[in-house]
Amino acid sequence: MIKVPLGEAEGQVLGYDITVVDVQKGLKGVAFSRGHTIRKEDLAVLERLGKQNIYVWEGSEEEIHEEEAALTVAPLIAGSNIRYDEAPKEGKIGFYATCAGLFEVDVERLERINRLAIPSLPTIHTHFPVQANKLVAAFRIIPLTCKRKLLEQITAELDRPLLCIKPYVVKSAAILVTGSEVYHQRVRDGFTPKLTAKLAALGISVTSAEVLPDDKMIISRAIRAAAESCELLLITGGTSVDPDDITTVAMREAGVVFPQKGNPVQPGNNLTIGYADQSTVCAIPAAALHYAATAFDIYLPRLAAGQRILPEELALTGHGGLCHFCPVCHFPICPFGRN
Repeated sequence: MIKVPLGEAEGQVLGYDITVVDVQKGLKGVAFSRGHTIRKEDLAVLERLGKQNIYVWEGSEEEIHEEEAALTVAPLIAGSNIRYDEAPKEGKIGFYATCAGLFEVDVERLERINRLAIPSLPTIHTHFPVQANKLVAAFRIIPLTCKRKLLEQITAELDRPLLCIKPYVVKSAAILVTGSEVYHQRVRDGFTPKLTAKLAALGISVTSAEVLPDDKMIISRAIRAAAESCELLLITGGTSVDPDDITTVAMREAGVVFPQKGNPVQPGNNLTIGYADQSTVCAIPAAALHYAATAFDIYLPRLAAGQRILPEELALTGHGGLCHFCPVCHFPICPFGRN
């Protein structure tokens, strides 16, 4: 960049975007874009913006302009179901989901890129559920230019895409609510409507929903039938630690395999994820009925994307896995379950 005093700027071509910020109007935007030829009437505006000099880009063998840097790395960052801005704005390119699904980022490579200090590459959290057109990341270099060698370091980390959206592939689910008190209608079934709404938000249809008495044989038979006909099976009632809870025993007898009992997240410690044939089976505790967001809400988007959550991954969710119990729940736009 060549620095030109404002008094000599008329006729010069800007080498970068100049930003205007108006706090009273809540405005932040581009006052003058890169490539703009400074006119006489622009000088007073630039002076009000506090500019005493402008900078002109004349090209360099050693230096890369911020826009060239962004345009170079953008196609390397974007993976499946990610689109990005065709042109930078203020040197920055945004990345967006092209479909509903689970956002994923290679966190280790992301950290290595940001450790270079010159690039700025923030993202939303990995495993975050998104809808189409959601902004998921942005890239720019912090100064107006950077060394070509530094750009080579960035691109070396991008030998494969950094970001992707895993579409939701699970389309059908069944719900089994166990408990004689619900079966005999002494207690209203609150689970089915609440779980149905959560599934619908991810494009999953409930193909069957049954309320069953506390009978191990009946529950086991229903589990086997549901596991053969749906991709995701949600079972509630009798799945906690009470001595007379028989649903967990019925699940085992029906062939459900649980890699681990429970998980570290609170609320929802007793949520247990297992598998039967081709179905994923979730034993959902009463916390899912009482609280707006529980462990079930954290893991459900991953299950909807067809992922298996291994015990070693469950252990990691303890960090950030304690709900703040806010008066108004803003999940998933909150720290709960984000590590």
